[in-house]
Amino acid sequence: MRKNRFPETDFPVRSTPEPRISDRLPSNTAKLPSFSIELSPPDLSRWQEGNTGIPGVHQVRSPHAGPHVAITALMHGNEYAGAIVLADLLRLGFAPRQGTLSLIFLNLEAFSRFSPTNPIRSRFMDEDMNRLWGNVHGNLSRPSSEERRVRQLLPYIETVDRLLDLHSMLWPADPLILAGPSQKGIDLAVRTGTPALVIADSGHSAGPRLIDLPHFTRPDSPACACLLEGGQHWSYACLETTRKTVSSFLAISEKDRKATEPHPPQIIAEVTHRVTAQTGLFTFTQSFHGGDIIATRGTLIATDGNDEIRTPYDNCLLVMPNFRTARHHTAVRLARVQSMPT
Repeated sequence: MRKNRFPETDFPVRSTPEPRISDRLPSNTAKLPSFSIELSPPDLSRWQEGNTGIPGVHQVRSPHAGPHVAITALMHGNEYAGAIVLADLLRLGFAPRQGTLSLIFLNLEAFSRFSPTNPIRSRFMDEDMNRLWGNVHGNLSRPSSEERRVRQLLPYIETVDRLLDLHSMLWPADPLILAGPSQKGIDLAVRTGTPALVIADSGHSAGPRLIDLPHFTRPDSPACACLLEGGQHWSYACLETTRKTVSSFLAISEKDRKATEPHPPQIIAEVTHRVTAQTGLFTFTQSFHGGDIIATRGTLIATDGNDEIRTPYDNCLLVMPNFRTARHHTAVRLARVQSMPT
């Protein structure tokens, strides 16, 4: 894990002020947005079995030597824009010009119970799969559905040289690539070239993500990974962003990249603070948009019980604020911009 280059000597993020009369009044909570389901879930029945002996794992080999590249989708069963893109690649018979390409549907069991009447329910079966990639030997006697699947997939994924994990977001936010805790992840995100926002971060306190696997982050391993957050779940815009990012990611392995379109300049920011809800009363002061930059240090952005959450420095970038944060879960990440387009 890279050492944070920014000493935390800025304005304190969390503070507990003296009680005020206004604390006794009802809170003025911002209205939560509603979401429409523009995309129908894909029919994956044709791709359930895979062709590797592992359900949902498809491998295509080129006759020419090259890296093992993988794209994963459905880490969460209700985030299926990436699954649409992978199913399209399989249906069209896409094959790499060199090396090996693996297309992997991760949590098929959770996806199978997706319902538009309760689209959040199918995020996982028992627990969040993307917090389990460092604890595959947890409850051996009664493993969760997600634990069993991670154990099944891990040996295969540890043969991958370069990986893109496809996700989407519930709350309004600019598309972004999470580069994880290593410089390798940042380099891969920059080489991919899109979306325009690249976030270097160390993940969640609840557990490591797929891109946090030591296989991808160790300095002595050449393997690397990054994670796309393509936009709001179930939106056409998210699907279009996912298609564009997958195309650009695959082009890295191609010998001829002359036909690829130029990418817009990227913003690179590093997460300096991960704000975790300490109570069940975490509330933002307004309906922020992921990617918003708060100009002035010390700006109040949320309350958590009696605590106030303020920006620690000028031009603080908000990463994926969660407007329904459970206790001990990440509510928002605060990032300092390292580089801006010139």
